[in-house]
Amino acid sequence: MQSLGLPAVTGFDEMIGSGSEVRPHYTGYHDWLLQQDRQVLQRKRKEAELQFHRVGITFNVYGEDSGTERLIPFDTLPRIIPGAEWLQLEKGVIQRVQALNLFLHDIYHDQNIIKAGRIPAEQIFGNAQYQPCMQDVDLPNQVYSQISGVDLIRDDAGTWYVLEDNLRTPSGVSYMIENRRMMMRLFPELFAQQTVAPVEHYPTLLLETLQQSAVHSHPTVVLLTPGRFNSAYFEHAFLAQQMGIELVEGADLFVKDGYVYMRTTAGPQRVDVIYRRIDDAFLDPLAFRADSMLGVPGLLSVYREGNVVLANAVGTGVGDDKSIYPYVPDMVRFYLDEEPILANVPTWQCRREAELKEVLARLPELVVKEVHGAGGYGMLVGPAASQAEIEQFRQRLLADPDNYIAQPTLSLSTCPIFVEQGIAPRHIDLRPFVLSGHDTRVVPGGLTRVAMREGSLVVNSSQGGGTKDTWVLEDGEASSC
Repeated sequence: MQSLGLPAVTGFDEMIGSGSEVRPHYTGYHDWLLQQDRQVLQRKRKEAELQFHRVGITFNVYGEDSGTERLIPFDTLPRIIPGAEWLQLEKGVIQRVQALNLFLHDIYHDQNIIKAGRIPAEQIFGNAQYQPCMQDVDLPNQVYSQISGVDLIRDDAGTWYVLEDNLRTPSGVSYMIENRRMMMRLFPELFAQQTVAPVEHYPTLLLETLQQSAVHSHPTVVLLTPGRFNSAYFEHAFLAQQMGIELVEGADLFVKDGYVYMRTTAGPQRVDVIYRRIDDAFLDPLAFRADSMLGVPGLLSVYREGNVVLANAVGTGVGDDKSIYPYVPDMVRFYLDEEPILANVPTWQCRREAELKEVLARLPELVVKEVHGAGGYGMLVGPAASQAEIEQFRQRLLADPDNYIAQPTLSLSTCPIFVEQGIAPRHIDLRPFVLSGHDTRVVPGGLTRVAMREGSLVVNSSQGGGTKDTWVLEDGEASSC
């Protein structure tokens, strides 16, 4: 550790264990890193940045000047996970997503979990993401979330927790793939010496998953995007290109005689599966927001008749709402008759009077989140907030307690990154991507997000976070570099 010039690490570090020893699965990479010229590594970083700009791997941030695009910071030090540890994480996220899909089917059908008293009815029917139009609608394979992202963290003791579930339109998989491509381009020798599990086949698995949801063979699949001004437009275009399917906007589709068609130069073509990256409210102006220019008039009626598949399903947002998050471990027990492999972060529900009182008394030490919030917006990180920010948030809580949950401020694990001064630890999380079709599958690794600012716990790209490549060692050990 001293030879790398790393500062002292507090908490759990992915690379450095107690007493400054390098963790076994990092030894091969660590030995290689010691032999590298720092100026060469700096040049590699600049090359990566240039290539990402050339490819167009940028994103827009809502609220900033129109047309402003940013490059998501990319760190060339990989996050490495031993194979045996990954297998346990994989089982945990698959178990969780299976339970969530069963939950979504249940609440839109027999509602057994409500009848059993495991979740209060008002938590479902009063939820802004609940869609009554989905009641008794049968979906292929009973799958609501074909594409899920489960955000994982670990604490100072190295224990893994689920921070949140993403079931509506989880993003970031394009960065997972491009990060790997970049690392293989910059450091091909590392992949010849390490048994790193591949991630490049994700688009193939995604297309297979979407095709499996169709009611007949050889379906036509399209990706529906809000357009180029959306913050994740690069990903939409990237995935459509990688899957070999059409990238469409609402104006490219129309409904006729109970089916959805795509306008093409050869005439209308029927569409069977829509991988939509548009929120429920904007999908169909006849059924949801009448002012939406992004959706397809009449789409919901075709969907309810089973003549087109939407991935992910309408109404899926109930499952990843933060007010539902505290109940997911009990869903695993209820639907699968199993104990959860991965635990939740302890959570206070501010709608409960006693829990709200405790949260208000401990605001400076807690993280408070909006139940419908995303992207790091609408949240308070107590230890990093000013007194004025804390008091402002206190008033929000008092005005609308149902809209918030609170959690302890866990000191996320760290992983070394390159900074101007050399190498330093930064906090990270992990988002594995789960594909649910005939089977439930996970590409090894997922997206590691990094809080680039020293001491920051916010990893979201919209809040200045970066990414790094995630290696799962197939044999669970590091080979010698």
